[in-house]
Parts: sequence; structure tokens; C-alpha cells
Amino acid sequence: MSLVIDLSGKVALVTGASQGIGAQMVRTFQAAGATVMLNHPGLESTAQDAEAIAKELNSVRPGSALVIAADVADPEAVLAMMTRIRDTLGGLDFLINNAAILRDRTIAKMSLEEWQAVLDVNLSGVFHCCKFALDIMRDDGAIVSLGSISSILGFHGQTNYAAAKAGVQAMMRVLSREVARRGIRANAIAPGVIATAMSATIPPEVSKAMLQNVPLGRFGTVVEIAQVALFLCSPLASYVTGQTIEVNGGWRG
Repeated sequence: MSLVIDLSGKVALVTGASQGIGAQMVRTFQAAGATVMLNHPGLESTAQDAEAIAKELNSVRPGSALVIAADVADPEAVLAMMTRIRDTLGGLDFLINNAAILRDRTIAKMSLEEWQAVLDVNLSGVFHCCKFALDIMRDDGAIVSLGSISSILGFHGQTNYAAAKAGVQAMMRVLSREVARRGIRANAIAPGVIATAMSATIPPEVSKAMLQNVPLGRFGTVVEIAQVALFLCSPLASYVTGQTIEVNGGWRG
């Protein structure tokens, strides 16, 4: 017997979809049959990158990928994004909260602006997207938000990032209770270190030390994270909600 995840007729919004994990998320969900909305913040090359991905996907299945700009830290921008999705596609089935930034520094040296910027995007941004997505989300949908191994291990210099990601994981536990009556499931994924442009900034000696803690002996890939998100949004995970799924190669500190 073979199992196939078919999301035909479903609509998925991925925030921070112009690169890294988010870009792979839209490719994976589109390959499973969903229509995907690629969100980007409109900063630097994010719009151009998102448009390139959408063009790639639409060349395979016309009309399967749309691009939408919104800074998730801005509640009015998020509300406008959700309104456009409702007006364009009729509603939403899956929300993938992936958008995040880094502003690493020790507590003693971290500026108030660096603290607030990360909380605004990584935590408040998830709240904004969940709050306004629920107004357009169809029953029996799913929400997946990206947490982090940092929230569990507390990496040096990541007070803002770790606090935000721990908050996201707690938010999903609460949300799962609040939306259960509609059949909507809410879960978090806590990746370990994943091979992306963001992780490429880790100094080689630090990277080597990290790998010594990973039983599988390697960092994860964006495909491996996207596949877990796909599972969580599929009927195969119909009884999974309020959980944080750790995808970290066995790293336990």
C-alpha cells in the first residue's frame, strides 16, 4: 500500500518564503498540489527572489503560486494580506509561520532595538498572522509555526531569538486548544541547525563544535524541515496538535 499526500484544492500561505526553509516550504506544498502564497517583507532582494520562485512553480503548474508582500511585524499589513488572500483565493487552509530574523548579541551588549526587532518579527509576527488568518481559514485546516532548538538549548547570544521561539512554541500549544472546535490543528517545528544562508554565517570552529552534539553527524536540510511541515498539514497528522516536533538529528545538548 502506498500513501500519497494530495493537497489539491488547498491554499497554503508561507511567510518569509523568498529563501531558505520558506522557499522549500512553498516548493514542497506546491508539489503536493496546493496553491501557494509566497509572503516576503519587501526588503532588499526578497521581492525579486519570491517572484523568481513563483515563476519557477507556475511554469510547472500555471496559477499555482502567487506572491504577496507584507511585513509580519505590522498588524495592518498582515490584515491587508489576509484580506487579499480571501478576495483572490476564497480563503486559506494552511498557514506556515516561517518569517524570522536574527540580531545576535549577549544580553550585556544587546541594544533595546535589537531585542525589540526580533520579538516584533519572530513572536508578534506569528501572533498577527495567526489572529488574522483565523478570519479567513477554512475549518479542518492547519497552522505550523517554526520554533527552534535555540529555545531548548539557549545558544550564547540568542536571548531575543530563543525567547521569541519559545514563545511561538507556547503559542501553538494554547492556539491548538482554542481552534480545536473548528478542526484546525496548530503545531510547531523546532529545527536544529539547518543548512541555509543564515547558518552559513556560523564560524567554522563553532559549527564543528555543534556537529559533535548531533548523533546523525550532520546538519539538517531545508527539505527535511519542509517534509515535516507537509506531514503536519496532511491527513496523516489528523490527531497531532499542540505539539513541538524537534527535527534536530538527535541533538539533546
